[in-house]
Amino acid sequence: MNLPLPQQRRPSLFPDDEPIVQGRSLLPAAREPGAYLPRFGDTNFWDFNGVVKRPANVNAADWKVNFTLELADPYWNLLARELMMLLFNQRHPVVLKRGVVLDGSSSPRTLSHIASRLRVTARWAHKNGLPPHPDGWSVEDLRQRIADMSTEGASPESIKNHVSTLKNLAAATPGLSLPWPEGDPWPGQSARQVVELTSKGTLATPTVPPETWFPLIRAAWAYIHDFAPDVLRADGRLRDLRAAARTSTVDIDEQLDEWLADPSNKIPVHAGSLDGQAPEVQWALLTLLLGYESDCSSALLSGCSPARERRRTLILDAVAEGRITTHALSGELAQVTRTGGITESWHPGIDTRALFDLKTALRDAAFTLVVGLSMMRDSEIHEILRDPVVEHYSTPAISSTKIKGTTDRPGKHWWIAEPLVEALTVAEAVSLHPERVFAPVRANKEDGTVDGVRMLKAFVTFVNANRAWTGLDEIPATYIRPHMFRRTMAMLTDQFPGSEIATGIQLKHIATRALANATTRGYAASDKEWAKYLKDALDNVKFRKIKDLYERHTAGEEIGFGPGAERIKDAFDQIDATVKARNGDARTTDTLLRTTRIHIRFGLLNNCTADHSNPVGAVCLENAIIPEGHTGPLDERCRPDRCANSMIGPEHLPIYDSHQRKQLEIINNPSIPACRRDLAERELDITRNVISMARKAQ
Repeated sequence: MNLPLPQQRRPSLFPDDEPIVQGRSLLPAAREPGAYLPRFGDTNFWDFNGVVKRPANVNAADWKVNFTLELADPYWNLLARELMMLLFNQRHPVVLKRGVVLDGSSSPRTLSHIASRLRVTARWAHKNGLPPHPDGWSVEDLRQRIADMSTEGASPESIKNHVSTLKNLAAATPGLSLPWPEGDPWPGQSARQVVELTSKGTLATPTVPPETWFPLIRAAWAYIHDFAPDVLRADGRLRDLRAAARTSTVDIDEQLDEWLADPSNKIPVHAGSLDGQAPEVQWALLTLLLGYESDCSSALLSGCSPARERRRTLILDAVAEGRITTHALSGELAQVTRTGGITESWHPGIDTRALFDLKTALRDAAFTLVVGLSMMRDSEIHEILRDPVVEHYSTPAISSTKIKGTTDRPGKHWWIAEPLVEALTVAEAVSLHPERVFAPVRANKEDGTVDGVRMLKAFVTFVNANRAWTGLDEIPATYIRPHMFRRTMAMLTDQFPGSEIATGIQLKHIATRALANATTRGYAASDKEWAKYLKDALDNVKFRKIKDLYERHTAGEEIGFGPGAERIKDAFDQIDATVKARNGDARTTDTLLRTTRIHIRFGLLNNCTADHSNPVGAVCLENAIIPEGHTGPLDERCRPDRCANSMIGPEHLPIYDSHQRKQLEIINNPSIPACRRDLAERELDITRNVISMARKAQ
């Protein structure tokens, strides 16, 4: 039982036996009769492991609040426990009765951070000669605490978090039994405003530099697609050998003679010893190949007994004859072309020592591909469970859990491409965790967590260290973090036609381009380091599409309908006439196509032929508010049925045909509300106008 302190103004709102976790889902083990839940009276630590669900990328140590060092002091200990109890149970009846409303999330990890801030604050007070407990402090002292942090060079984000904790303590005063300086030190200001972290509409998250992005993604794909089959084959072979290994060695001599009699059997040696005077035998692996447990190698093949000397002599004679291999587990490996045009195996030899490193590299490569190409957050990737690939709206998707900004951990889907399916399959194959895909490949990791930042760094280091035999490009050792890949992918997708929809869906922000959410704009904003690469890529993609249209038009095929299509056809006819007049070839055609001012922006529902520098006749700009810095048409206000710049391609017609049937289905449904039916009728008019325009042109 905790004894009352002399400074207490009243008893604590919570008795010592009050459970910390209330109104939250408990894990099955915590719901068992007799299971111990952290109590308010626990003064040493609160351990939430096994009590509430811990995110996959959070270590077990971060799910535990320790009241150590300064918080071992009874005053600070009780103050910290009361604040955390109020924050963690804001819907508790006694909290509501006191009228305490606190800001911020209330996960166990947040409580651990609060404990750290209180610990540092108590340390600061002692250093500056203040009374040991806050009952002797003033509001001015709290302001000075934040001013000192700024002077000492603390980051604005760290200062903001400390301000939030101090403001919460002021707001929690009605529920605290111990004195705390009365009043909010910064009334009417948020913690962000106190440290002047005002949003400027730009995102601080940088992109992954292109000189790092390209070799990193290529290396990850090489390990997953080209190297993984060899590693997994070696791993499976090693498991089979260990499963079939015997402990009895009574017939070892007969077994060795029979094994050596088969010329296809070769002595496993270490690849690194091939450059020496004599290859070094892998005795443990050889023992497994003979059918015995590797622990028996020292007893069977070393020592001074005549039998052991005979076995060693037979084996070393075979080595001297050249009956050796560095690929005893894997067999022949995939071939790669190295510097100088030499084609050889991508690895000198996968032995038991190299196998663990390679399996770790495969896991890290899979993580790199998923974080690089899926636009998932680090926490969401770590939450991926086995068999994660599902069909979502007829498209392959990853099924996982969203944690950021939620308390109920909702399930979400992220659409993916085929390479990510392969990456997840490989990661699942090397994972030892019963549920998670991204987990340690070594069995002795207690809580099963892995760190995304470390995986990225380790993979870059591993690739660069082994370039001599993989032939991969060097990856610059730049600063990279998981969230930077999400930012980079958002920027890349935004640069391609029609990708605003993909960006909005994947980033979970519903906003139009003109009035887009600031986070969406920040993530999708272009990056000067990528400008050159994107410009070249977009120019090449656009030229290939224009060239394809030209070839189809000159072959007599229909390329589109509407006034915009007619202008494109006229431009193609002039180019064709010029090529014929010059007796030109394909190179002449390409030159004219590149130099002629042909304006086409290819889209999902139509192609826009407006000149972006002078979009005359663009219906989307009529009575529109143009966002600052925007040039060209406004995609979200496009009217394909009315605009003089619209070009409806044959590939668009099936979409409109399907949309027409859907709107008719809605209109003919008597249970549909009148407002929804009116909207469907307007959509139907637009769709019919587009289809009618195409039919007239035909």
